[in-house]
Amino acid sequence: MKTFGNIIWFILGGFICALLYWIVGLIMCLTIVGIPFGVQLFKIGKFVLLPFGHDLVAGPNNGGCINIAFNILWILIGWWEIALSHLTFGLCLCITIIGIPFGVQHFKIAIGTILPFGKEVV
Repeated sequence: MKTFGNIIWFILGGFICALLYWIVGLIMCLTIVGIPFGVQLFKIGKFVLLPFGHDLVAGPNNGGCINIAFNILWILIGWWEIALSHLTFGLCLCITIIGIPFGVQHFKIAIGTILPFGKEVV
């Protein structure tokens, strides 16, 4: 079932969304200061490409001070808007029964994009 969900997700915009995350990640990696943010965008892009069967969980360094500082900076810069857009898409998809699994995936992505530092894709 997760393979079928990933195929439908990929066709209906998952590839484009992941590609956008990767392009912005490349742009962020052009500066030394932006490299940690670019790496997080690559990680989120990988998760967005095929979200069915994968999850974003707390990694071994989840509570470190650098991760907390970068998560605060992530929110202050304005990346919380990504999480808000995924939350909105998830709510819109959950209106129909067929869209509920895809809405749930958007909710998982929204949780992962609000505080991405210290998380790993499993």
